[in-house]
Amino acid sequence: MQHHPSSLPRRRMLAGSASALAAAGLASFQSQALAQTAAPAAPAAKPLPGYASFKNADAVIVHSSTTIETKRSAFGSSVVTPTNQLYVRNNLPTPPESIVADRDAWKLQIDGVKKPRQLSLAELKTMGLETVTMVLQCSGNGRGFFPSKPSGTQWTVGAAGCVVWSGVPVREVIKALGGVADGMVYMTGTGGEVLPAGIDPKTVMVERSVPLAAMEDALLAWEMNGEPVSLVHGGPLRLIVPGYTGVNNIKYIKQLAFTAKESEAHIMSHGYRISPPGSKGDPSQPSVQEMSVKSWINSPIPEDGNQAAGKVQIQGVAFGGMNAVKGVEVSTDGGKTWKQARLIGPDMGKYAWRQFVLQAELPKGTYRLASRATDDKGNVQPETRGENQSGYNNTSWADHAVTVTVA
Repeated sequence: MQHHPSSLPRRRMLAGSASALAAAGLASFQSQALAQTAAPAAPAAKPLPGYASFKNADAVIVHSSTTIETKRSAFGSSVVTPTNQLYVRNNLPTPPESIVADRDAWKLQIDGVKKPRQLSLAELKTMGLETVTMVLQCSGNGRGFFPSKPSGTQWTVGAAGCVVWSGVPVREVIKALGGVADGMVYMTGTGGEVLPAGIDPKTVMVERSVPLAAMEDALLAWEMNGEPVSLVHGGPLRLIVPGYTGVNNIKYIKQLAFTAKESEAHIMSHGYRISPPGSKGDPSQPSVQEMSVKSWINSPIPEDGNQAAGKVQIQGVAFGGMNAVKGVEVSTDGGKTWKQARLIGPDMGKYAWRQFVLQAELPKGTYRLASRATDDKGNVQPETRGENQSGYNNTSWADHAVTVTVA
């Protein structure tokens, strides 16, 4: 069985995305970069932006020029999410296509090590190679289920995908540079986006810090789903931090630093914080970093129309964030009773999601279908969401449940 879409054609990113988005002005820069305030989805379908024109328009929902969601019905029953239907979330306009014209020439500055230096992508390719399959998920996936309707894109389940990355392990690069310098406790990545002139870069730059321990499984990836990482998904080089939400996986990474303190960039100090409802983010609040156990059903769903009475294959995806999935239960009565589902397809590692299925005999009626995952550490997907100002980290099984009619 082929587990990654090797048949996907190579795609050239269309130029002009940066200039087109930049025309929206500095206000757009700041609102998207700092508050994740893309407009809610409109009833009418929006066209794909030029830089993402290779996406399958039938498989995605275009929320805005920088936010594109995979339709719930498009996930299918294979493990890996095809590149042409993987979600898009950009905090800043995409850099010019010229940065992927000569990929091997891309430069990465590495600091906070015993022997700091700049390395080209060509040099990085000589230092090691690993492949990891992992769930890439936007911090705000599931925001659309919050009754409070927090500002930001109203994602439901489609700001996530399971992706195969290949690159050099960060630990191997750091070993070659003499190891991490004394006293450093964070790994800090800085993106290579073009920043607007005339303002403090820290107010808009994409720079995130994660605990030093995250280095162990982190990759500097140049390949995604068997192809060079596309510009839209962070090529030519992306920092991959398995188990961490999307924003921590820095696109077009230009600097990797080991630091004693967290980045002072606004996106780190005040953005992506678990803030109580009604409050603003600040450095004292928990940062949105590690993901936790979660699942949802992708079929049947209301969009499929009425189901025929009889055997129904209830299927979906489940992942454990930092841990492997141990099992999934499915309910057809809104969580009153549960049955053990069967994990299907290949196990591609603890950071990947698993497909699950429960074969159910459903007579005519209306059913509330829910799934509840458990990871290998015994953590169980919760019924309720953790309320917060920005609608982050929604893992509620009740929120992700669907109502279907069997006729």
